[in-house]
Amino acid sequence: MKPLLATFFIAALVTAAFTPLVIRLAPRIGAMDIPCDGRRVHCRPIPRLGGLAIYAGIFVSFLRMLPWNEQLFGIFCGGTLMFLLGVVDDIRCISPPVKLAGQIACALITFVFSVQIRGMMNLLPVGPDYIAFPLWLSLAVTVFWIVGITNTINLIDGLDGLAAGIVCIACLTVAYTSVLRGRPETAGIILAVAGATMGFLVFNFYPAKIFMGDGGSMLLGFMLASVSLAGDTPTKGTTLFATVIPVMILALPIFDTLFAIARRMVNRQPIMQADRGHLHHRIMAMGFGQRRTVLALYSISIIAGVSGILWSSDMRLEAMALLLVAFSLIVIFLGIGIVDVGSETAAVDSPQKNPQNENIYNRDATETPEEDV
Repeated sequence: MKPLLATFFIAALVTAAFTPLVIRLAPRIGAMDIPCDGRRVHCRPIPRLGGLAIYAGIFVSFLRMLPWNEQLFGIFCGGTLMFLLGVVDDIRCISPPVKLAGQIACALITFVFSVQIRGMMNLLPVGPDYIAFPLWLSLAVTVFWIVGITNTINLIDGLDGLAAGIVCIACLTVAYTSVLRGRPETAGIILAVAGATMGFLVFNFYPAKIFMGDGGSMLLGFMLASVSLAGDTPTKGTTLFATVIPVMILALPIFDTLFAIARRMVNRQPIMQADRGHLHHRIMAMGFGQRRTVLALYSISIIAGVSGILWSSDMRLEAMALLLVAFSLIVIFLGIGIVDVGSETAAVDSPQKNPQNENIYNRDATETPEEDV
């Protein structure tokens, strides 16, 4: 248990120590988030290179505390490439197809190093308990899983501290279930991610001094998806842990992503085009400030996380009851938060490419949404 706690605290301390340096570095290389459209809720330029501090915390903890093997090396390589892809997007703004191709390449790297979904539980009353996938199907499912979770975390990164907090809750939950199911190596890796997000939240919670940017959100999504597959062997139990439990824990961001895709298809908008229809936008439309909105979403994530713990402990009825509570809260917020998503879309272009908004530095601070104290 002590090595696991050390992994967490090393990642947290390294990230917390490194973040102030990144705050000073970001303006010098153009990694600033300038509020140039109606979708953003901040009113002043903020550094968005926080993923660099998160990356440092995670991988210093890896190097210091964890035993290296083939899978961990694959996660390290894929995570590094995913982080670099996000940083390039933060500075230069790359197109969605190029970004997607890069994410697929990262998923392929981890697959080559045996981080794979190799089969699924047999839900039918007849036949074997475990159905092994052929190689091509294992490849397709693994890539879909990693790319899907990566973009799920990327999409929910819309308020100060939201993505970092939800990932931290998810990581701590996965770590706890890993220990329960005898997977200490998985617990160690995911606790490094949890520690890094905790250290970053010191500077990212409202009012944020820095954003994690795509470099951070894509790295965290990739780590969550790939670490859940580490150590997976052809058994019913490990596949249950690798996919079912993380889906329950990440119910909030997964549902928000699916709802966003459906909404944009109905409105005949590009799927990769951002808007103000996300769950956090709808809660803020009810009059909540940023802090209360984030705390409300944390609460839903905690409920979903506890349901994942109960499921892993074979308390299926209780787990489904809690998940129903979380789902009901999401539906209530989606229904009450009235947002005109058709008129407030914003292309996912780099803020730096909008020179007409240079006067954003002089905006009055009263333009920010009223915040709770």
